[in-house]
Amino acid sequence: MGNGMKYQHLYKGLLFFSLVFFAAVQAVPAEASKEDFQIARLKYGGGGDWYSNPSSLPNLMEGIKERTPIVAASLAEVRVELLDESLFSYPMLYMNGHGEVRLSQAEVDRLREYLERGGFLWADDNYGMDRSFRRELAKVFPETELVPLPFKHRLFNCYYDLPKGTPKIHEHDNKPPQSLGLYHKGRLVVVYTYEADIGDGLEDTAVHKDPEAVREAAMQYAINLVTYVMTH
Repeated sequence: MGNGMKYQHLYKGLLFFSLVFFAAVQAVPAEASKEDFQIARLKYGGGGDWYSNPSSLPNLMEGIKERTPIVAASLAEVRVELLDESLFSYPMLYMNGHGEVRLSQAEVDRLREYLERGGFLWADDNYGMDRSFRRELAKVFPETELVPLPFKHRLFNCYYDLPKGTPKIHEHDNKPPQSLGLYHKGRLVVVYTYEADIGDGLEDTAVHKDPEAVREAAMQYAINLVTYVMTH
């Protein structure tokens, strides 16, 4: 690695480190820990395999620990349900799966409260949850909708430069990969990765046997998303 590249990453790291402290109070729910960062996997009802891609979150947390100034609370996967008391301890939720997503009215209300109070949801379609996820999200925020995030969005250059936007990990229906966002009062509160399958790219190498370049693209995207959440 040349000196220019080293200095570029050092500069980004130092800048990010200072921004994390500035954003800590604003970027997480009121009850969340201000010390260490943790993503929690969302356990949802409806019969979908909310537990899929079991190695993706531990690998992401390890990547965060190794590549960024963020202090990872744990490299092990943490799971939470919307009605758990611990929900507000986590600034970011991750959900994925291949099947049905269904939320009770109490869960719909709780998810809205969580997002309004500073939380963030990353939903990653593992091929099969698209229709039901969009339906349930519309119950949470009926007054707004998902919109495509343009390549110039800060998400795509806040840590790594991703000029082509969302990486394509697996083909699915051979549609272009998208990052769709939902805004509430001007703040991005949900990112939905569709036709991309980032979670597959974060899994252990032996699971899908994806090329290293593909897995690296998934990791860079996920780290960018975490960076964006913690600094906005």
